[in-house]
Amino acid sequence: MDEPLTEHLLEELLSSNDPATFADAHATSKRSLSDYLNQLLDEKGARRADVINKAGMNSTYGYQIFVGQRNPSRNKVLQIAFALSCSLRETNRLLKASDHSPLYPKDRRDAIIIFCIDRGRTLMQVNAELYRFGEDIIE
Repeated sequence: MDEPLTEHLLEELLSSNDPATFADAHATSKRSLSDYLNQLLDEKGARRADVINKAGMNSTYGYQIFVGQRNPSRNKVLQIAFALSCSLRETNRLLKASDHSPLYPKDRRDAIIIFCIDRGRTLMQVNAELYRFGEDIIE
């Protein structure tokens, strides 16, 4: 599902006569992590069990994240993002849906993670880079 760019939405909001009309037209409610994860599974043609396994998670805990029974840590969300081969935009949306801060390029650890996402690296490869730079790995 292609989402409109933030800039376009901002322009439309500012040119709107009232915010309620804009909100109704764009269903501005917060998307749940579970909903977005399942959307990504569909879009990428991935299976939940394969993603959980690739993320290196306990299957019960991973399943609970996917059905919305657990609120994962930021690292767990990043593990899932790498297992799904998410883009930077998709990763930041996952982080936002889980009430965590997006990746921030001025943070050294986040910058390494962003670089690895951009280069299509695996979770194992990003952890090797983080370790090499003396940063906490994603576990």
